[in-house]
Amino acid sequence: MNTVQDFDAGTLFAGSASGIMLKGWAESSPFTPQKDPCYRFPAWMADIVAWMACGHDPLYLFGPTGCGKTSCVKQIMHALNYPVYELTGHSRLEFPEMVGHHTVQNGSMHYEYGPLTLAMKQGGIFLLNEIDLLDPSTAAGLNSILDGYPLTIAENGGELVTPHPMFRFVATANSNGGSDHTGLYQGVLRQNMAFMDRFMLVECSYMSEEEELDIVRKHAAGTLDDAALVQMIRYANAVRRLFMGHDAEDMDAAIEVTFSTRTLIRWVLLADMFRRVGKKEPLRQALDSALTFRASHASRMALDELFQRIFG
Repeated sequence: MNTVQDFDAGTLFAGSASGIMLKGWAESSPFTPQKDPCYRFPAWMADIVAWMACGHDPLYLFGPTGCGKTSCVKQIMHALNYPVYELTGHSRLEFPEMVGHHTVQNGSMHYEYGPLTLAMKQGGIFLLNEIDLLDPSTAAGLNSILDGYPLTIAENGGELVTPHPMFRFVATANSNGGSDHTGLYQGVLRQNMAFMDRFMLVECSYMSEEEELDIVRKHAAGTLDDAALVQMIRYANAVRRLFMGHDAEDMDAAIEVTFSTRTLIRWVLLADMFRRVGKKEPLRQALDSALTFRASHASRMALDELFQRIFG
C-alpha cells in the first residue's frame, strides 16, 4: 500500500535543503505524470510550492495560453509521486462528467467514478483545465467540494465520498475569473464571485529569454547555435506581444495566434529536420508548419513582416 512521505522542497527542486516540507507519496501510481527530461521550472513555480506547503485551499492558475500552467503542475506532481486526475472544461461540461456515471459492463449496470471522485477517494490532484469556460452554475456546484466537504453521489445510491487528506484541487485558466477583457479567448465566462473567493490565485507568465534558451538548447542538441536560438526566441516574444495587443517592433497589428513554449520547440525541431532534408529556407518553412499556417491571411502578413524585421 502506498504511504505518504515528506519531501524537502529545496532538496527536491533546488538541490539543497530548505526546511520547507511537502507531502507526497512514497511511490508513483499509473496516474502520476511522466517526467519531462527537458523541462525547466518557471519562476512562479515557487508559488505552487508555497501552496503545497501551506494548506488545502484550492489553487487557481491563470495566464496566457501556452505559458506552461498545466505542465508546471504535472512536473511538480511527478517529483512528489502525486497522481493527477485531469479534465478539460468547456461550456457544456456537466457535474456528472467530473463525478461519474453509470455504464453497462457484462450486461449489468456499473457505476464508473469520474476524475474528481477518484482524486477525492485516492488522494490525488484533480486538475481542471480551462475552468473559466465552465458555465458559472456548473462551477458553483463545486463550492462544497472546494470548502472541504464530502461529495454525495445520489446516482450511486447516495454514496458519501469523504475527501482523502491528500486530495487537492487545481484549476487553470486564461482569465482570472472576471471574464476576458482582451477579446483573445473565445468562450471565457465571468465566474461567480463566491466561487472565485475560495481559491488561492497565481498569475503565470511566459518564461524569460534565458529560461527558454535553456529549454530549446536541449531540444536543438547542437544542431542550431545559440545565436540562432536567441533570434527565434525574440521572434516568439514579439509574436506574443502582438497576440496580447501590444506593439511589437513598432508594428500596429493584432493577431489571433501565439507562441507557446511547445510551439517554439516544434519550430526548433522542424527547422533542423527541414535543413537536413534540403529545404531552401528551413527556418521560414519550419515556422509556417509550426505556427503561421494556423493564422488568418492578415495575421500571416503581420507575421511575415515581423520575420523580415528580425531575421532579415
